[in-house]
Amino acid sequence: MLIVLSPAKRLDFAGTPADLPATRHRFEDDVSTLSVTARRQTQAELRRLMGISDDLAKLNQQRFKAFDPASDEGLQAVLAFAGDVYQGLDARSMSRADLTWAQDRLRILSGLYGLLRPLDRIQPYRLEMGTRLKTRRGAGLYDFWGDRISKALNADADGHDDPTLINLASQEYFGAVDARALRIPVVTCHFREGVRDGGGETRIVSFFAKKARGAMARFAVEGRIDRAAGLKDFATDGYAFDKAASTDSDWIFTR
Repeated sequence: MLIVLSPAKRLDFAGTPADLPATRHRFEDDVSTLSVTARRQTQAELRRLMGISDDLAKLNQQRFKAFDPASDEGLQAVLAFAGDVYQGLDARSMSRADLTWAQDRLRILSGLYGLLRPLDRIQPYRLEMGTRLKTRRGAGLYDFWGDRISKALNADADGHDDPTLINLASQEYFGAVDARALRIPVVTCHFREGVRDGGGETRIVSFFAKKARGAMARFAVEGRIDRAAGLKDFATDGYAFDKAASTDSDWIFTR
């Protein structure tokens, strides 16, 4: 079983335990190509492409200018991201054994790096998957990555007793996974909140859903869950599997 997460806009490069190993990202040529293309963008172009403020555009221009695709510097990806999903995951409180196990089971989709393992070192960046950064491969990052991410996921699932891919990523990021090239089954998990209006309806609240995605990934790591069915026991923060509302490919968890 593999679990995929989205990255986060917020980063925390505050440091890492001295004894935690680090690995090198696997799409070196692609990362180099993208970083060079992004470095050539003006501050105004980055602001328009990313829909961000002048200050953020300036910061990201500085980051791309300082980015060295050949560098071994940086922080392990699972520690560097600090958004809502990663609050739920709370990787900084995990043991070395937990993170070592996660290295074979957890994947993070990335606009710049393609597909990251938890212990892959990354440098500070912002490049969301939906960005229409034009390259020789097409008009945006979906074109750029093509079937590369799907092929990497196929290879990473090879040898697992249960090769199911658990999708805990956003639609924007999972859109970079080419369904035609994917050779493993996919289950997408959804987290919904109860509406206290007497109607029995539920709704998705973005903040809670993101945090639950990270919490489910943590549940899998700490429990050493290597088969998708084991995730149906997820009960963190009051969630429970809703069998009646779920299908084979879409699992609903409500509270």
